[in-house]
Amino acid sequence: MSNDPLANKQQAWSALFTEPMSELVKRYTASVGFDQRLWRADIDGSLAHAAMLAAQEVIGADDLAAIQRGLAQIADEIASGRFAWKLELEDVHLNIEARLTALVGDAGKRLHTGRSRNDQVATDVRLWLRGEVDQLGLLLADLQRALVAVAAQHTDTVMPGYTHLQVAQPVSFAHHLLAYVEMFARDGQRLVDLRKRLNQLPLGAAALAGTSYPLDREAVARELGFDGVCQNSLDAVSDRDFALEFSAFAAICMVHVSRLAEEIVLWMSQNFGFIDLADRYCTGSSIMPQKRNPDVAELARGKSGRVIGHLMALLTLMKGQPLAYNKDNQEDKEPLFDTVDTLAGTLRILAEMVGGIVVKPEAMERAALKGYATATDLADYLVKKGRPFRDAHETVAHAVKLALQRGVDLAELPLAVLQALDASISADVSEVLSLRGSLAARQVLGGTAPAQVRLQIERHQQRLAPS
Repeated sequence: MSNDPLANKQQAWSALFTEPMSELVKRYTASVGFDQRLWRADIDGSLAHAAMLAAQEVIGADDLAAIQRGLAQIADEIASGRFAWKLELEDVHLNIEARLTALVGDAGKRLHTGRSRNDQVATDVRLWLRGEVDQLGLLLADLQRALVAVAAQHTDTVMPGYTHLQVAQPVSFAHHLLAYVEMFARDGQRLVDLRKRLNQLPLGAAALAGTSYPLDREAVARELGFDGVCQNSLDAVSDRDFALEFSAFAAICMVHVSRLAEEIVLWMSQNFGFIDLADRYCTGSSIMPQKRNPDVAELARGKSGRVIGHLMALLTLMKGQPLAYNKDNQEDKEPLFDTVDTLAGTLRILAEMVGGIVVKPEAMERAALKGYATATDLADYLVKKGRPFRDAHETVAHAVKLALQRGVDLAELPLAVLQALDASISADVSEVLSLRGSLAARQVLGGTAPAQVRLQIERHQQRLAPS
């Protein structure tokens, strides 16, 4: 039997048990295979807890020094890959505690005074996730900057705007890209907002009811950079809605990613031909030598289902749990970890891919001419001549029907044909029916007029400028 006082699971919890845990249960309940990524947060939380215990005279100065020395060595061992993780110690917390006790003796055993693994793990996950939230905020900003950079080059590039995937009205390519910038900007706002609720300290709640030791929870919160402490001990150890909220943010963000990825796939196809992607973001076919497949965009689209699925898993995990902590909550980590990894990796590669997009303006303009995209402009023209909109709408429908019969665009119909439909139409209609005339006319705030789009680009550039 191991001399390590925590190596035996029976000793790790209490002397109450009369038989050791079965090997099958040991493997089934262990989380150290995935929760070891919390090691830095676990050590940081332990250092803050130990310093507070010493300040409150719960442990002595010699114990604190020994704990600090031992945890520093453990951090070095883990960072260098020399730490021996043990399945029988179940999780990251007991592995680190066992090693600390082996290094510094009784001082290591005193570290757990006034805390439980229940409030310890809740603290570790919040600490870890807070750091990931900050990194994701930077990645979201990088993606927005990449989109804005492409948009700045294409304020005058005309493309068809779609509804129902049918040509609707002309828009500038820049305007289209900025729609995604707005989506990702809101995702960034959600991330900032959820961080406030995430950044509350559970430590000190102990198992569920608090502790009889004179802990200074506010001091620990300040040391670890938390904005405050969880106010109810039962809630502190059992709550995972910070993980639910993060996962909801991630799912929404990945829906935005998926929509952009879908458009990139469409735009690159031969049927659209609006853009091209650099070879480094494409793959070939094992059988068709002519293929250049947008696999990165397709995978980004597909990974949205993975992240949405994790949100559903976490919601289901929490919905039936009574207060306070339950072992079910061990299952929160793998979905949460994978959500962070998937979202971070996707944002990073998408920003790079967007920066390498090659735009084909001629193809976009040809497509805009196919669907009578300026029909609404002609209706608006007639309204400005005094016609009720519904009458103008009917007149333009007849004009489109004539253009379809002749196989021409509205702008190619002879003036006399248009005047036969409505005598108020004059030669100035040619500007109204042009694609760029249509763009320029939409000067309303938020519209697709190039001047308005440039103002939006400037706003985003200022917002995203490094502080």
